[in-house]
This record gives sequence, structure tokens and C-alpha cells, in this order.
Amino acid sequence: MNNTTKIIAVANQKGGVGKTTTSINFAAALARKKKKTLLIDSDPQGNASSGLGVNMKKVKSHLYHAYSGGYSAQDVLIPSNVKNLDVIPSSIDLVAAEIEMISVSNREVRLKHLLYSLTKEYDYIIIDCPPSLGLLTVNALTAAHSVLIPMQCEYFSMEGLAQLVNTIRSVKKVYNRDLYIEGLVLTMFDKRNRLTHQVANEITIHFKDQLFKTVIPRNVRLSESPSHGQTIFDYDNQSSGAVAYTNLAKEFLQKQG
Repeated sequence: MNNTTKIIAVANQKGGVGKTTTSINFAAALARKKKKTLLIDSDPQGNASSGLGVNMKKVKSHLYHAYSGGYSAQDVLIPSNVKNLDVIPSSIDLVAAEIEMISVSNREVRLKHLLYSLTKEYDYIIIDCPPSLGLLTVNALTAAHSVLIPMQCEYFSMEGLAQLVNTIRSVKKVYNRDLYIEGLVLTMFDKRNRLTHQVANEITIHFKDQLFKTVIPRNVRLSESPSHGQTIFDYDNQSSGAVAYTNLAKEFLQKQG
């Protein structure tokens, strides 16, 4: 156990880049390496919650209740089916939190304050951000130490990345001066596709030092596992997706020294 929990926001406002898949399986890979990990589902779609097998019909309180006051982070977290991995689930109600916070002072630091009480409980807290740059994402970036950016190798990714980097800069300037980019991870990598390699080269040129060597391949098992409410390790531990996320966690932990 660690008395300096590291908080990592997994963010990309472009949808469909493997952000939630990365949040779930990266968190699970850390947990499998005996790191006490918490995954916060900060996306109103709740895909990280269902992807971890959380049955929302049985969950009485979730992230929305913590945002709206009266509940602490401890009140809304639950154990997942994965050893060493807890989760704060989400639901569509979280959309309301974003609207309700508009008129509240210090609205950008709500999540940061919520997480204070957990910082001695976990080694790592992973926040799955919604695919937008709204108040929920700003809260995640304000609470986090660093940002992990999953990127699909396609033409429009570069445009979205520029926008995200600008948002990170703004949050850094106003709310969280220590925020930094943990790294970019290439997802849905199809080595037979020429465009994939062109975009990968482009990203390598711009973000050389910040790019993880591990790439996440396009893998059927990886896209199937969330519909079974399982991480890739429980669904198919031998798949190329499972190997890739194990390697990503290994590379990340080596960087942490």
C-alpha cells in the first residue's frame, strides 16, 4: 500500500478510440501486478462499470451521488470481480451532475476534494473520462497527476489530440499546475493497414518521448470482453489484447521506477 496514490485520467474527447477498454484493462493489469487500484467511471454512459460486470440495478449509489453531496467517495465505491480492483460506478444520472455544477463555485475541483480521503488507500486511481471536454473531464484533469491518452491510428486522431493538449494546458495553467501527460498509447493498431503506420509515424515525430512502446492491437476478443462484463484477462488471458495490456502495465510501472 502506498501513501502517495497516483491518479491517472484516461482521456480523449474523440469517441471510439478504445478509451474505456484501456481504462478497464490497464486498471485490471495493475491490479494483477498486486497494485491496489481504483477505477472511477466518470462517463455517464457507464461503460467501464458494465465492462467490469457491475449490475447497476443492484447499485444504490454511484459517482453522481458523490458529486451532488451527502456521499463520500468511500460510500460509493464497490469491489469489482477482480482482486485488488475496486470501482466507483457511473450511471446516466451523471449527465445531471454536469448541469447542476454549472452554478456552483469551485465546481472544477469537486472530484479532487472527493478523492482526498482515498489517497492512502490505493496505489493507483484510474479515471475513465467521458468522450468530451466538459466539466466532468475538467474535474478529472484537475484531480489527476497525469493523463494517459489512448489514440487510434487514423487521420482525425491528430486533430482531436491537438484539442485535448490545449485543454490539458488550460487546466494546468488554472487548476492543476503539476498535471502532465503520462503518455500516449496507440490502440486498435492494425499492422496490415498502411494509414495506421503513417499516423503512427506522425505521432512518433510529435510525441517521441511520450509515446508508450506497447501498442494495443485490433483484437476481436478485446472488443467482445466488455459485453460479457469481463476484463480481457478473465475473458481470454491468451489473447493478443491481454498480452498487450500486461505489457502496457509493465512498461508503465518501469517508468514509475
